[in-house]
Amino acid sequence: MNKRIAVKTIALTTLLCFGGALQASETFKIGMILPMTGPFASTGIQIVAAAKLYMAQNGDTVAGRKIELILKDDTSAPDVTKRLAQELVVNDKVSVLAGFGLTPLALAAAPIATQAKVPEVVMAAATSSITQASPYIIRTSFTLPQAAVAMGDWAAKNGIKKAVTLVSDFAPGIDAEKYFKDRMLFNGAQVLDTLRVPMRNPDFAPFLQKVRDLKPDALYVFVPSGAGTALMKQFTERGLDKAGIKLIGTGDVTDDDLLNSIGDVALGAVTTHHYSASHKSDVNQKFVVAFEKANNNLRPNFMAVGGYDGMRVIYEALRATKGNSNGDQLLAAMKGQIFESPRGPMFIDAQTRDVVHNIYIRRVEKVNGQLYNMEFDAIKDVKDPGKNN
Repeated sequence: MNKRIAVKTIALTTLLCFGGALQASETFKIGMILPMTGPFASTGIQIVAAAKLYMAQNGDTVAGRKIELILKDDTSAPDVTKRLAQELVVNDKVSVLAGFGLTPLALAAAPIATQAKVPEVVMAAATSSITQASPYIIRTSFTLPQAAVAMGDWAAKNGIKKAVTLVSDFAPGIDAEKYFKDRMLFNGAQVLDTLRVPMRNPDFAPFLQKVRDLKPDALYVFVPSGAGTALMKQFTERGLDKAGIKLIGTGDVTDDDLLNSIGDVALGAVTTHHYSASHKSDVNQKFVVAFEKANNNLRPNFMAVGGYDGMRVIYEALRATKGNSNGDQLLAAMKGQIFESPRGPMFIDAQTRDVVHNIYIRRVEKVNGQLYNMEFDAIKDVKDPGKNN
């Protein structure tokens, strides 16, 4: 009898061990949902390029699990994002959802992440409230309040006593407007008007004419990455620069990816942001060289660094769980990660699941014939002000 029990025990142990080996060797799938076509395609292109670079540098196997990246184009349509998230979870059985180029897209996937208990790694979208939409959301991009408060402090202390805000009329723009305005008022400065332009196919001309008539010291701007070119050119065409109005804003306006195509009209623009390709560190220098080499001299921008760091967070979480893809265990391993990013030091706040990093004050300058956002000051370890209330 004892012999029979012993044989059964050995057989069961062997089966469990074999089953465990099978589990460990199963493919670990990351479902990446991004705009790869349409007006925000540059966001998707940058993030995918960075994710592939991270995999090329760090291998496609972690803790015995083969990593598979499944890319889907949501064309910036929230209903498409939601459908793709459902398909990736149900049909492809992904262990992580990632990407999300705009706030409405990140929010569209949030209920799926919650129901399926699958971590959602937001690599681009920047509205403060996103991480509150699901307990499974982790962010590796940035938040607009982080950049806006920093600019409200810098502007008020550097001779800008009267400003007008001009933002795209959706959640991140409203965040940028609110936190910049509140900070300017806190610092004893004025905001003469708050202007909001449609996100799609915006015509900046009538808004810029109104700004010129108001004669502020500066125009504070937020537009999504990709819309900065038209804004900058119209700013100059309308003569706001010659009227002595300074252009300030978030780093989206002077996106590294597009800065050279914007041209010399961008010179002198001061922005606050968490990343510039010109950031002086060994980690960033190596990142920029490798990214450009892998992508036909394409310069990485802040979207790329959000994707690169997002992959790092996923890889390290899987390593910490020793290959276990349980959503709650992965999420726990993502919280609190501290590391040196191409942007500088950063960590994922364990309570808010949001990114904490430096915010840099930068000015557009020409270096060796190329335009760059050159950092000249930094605010260290900035948490999201939207979650300090």
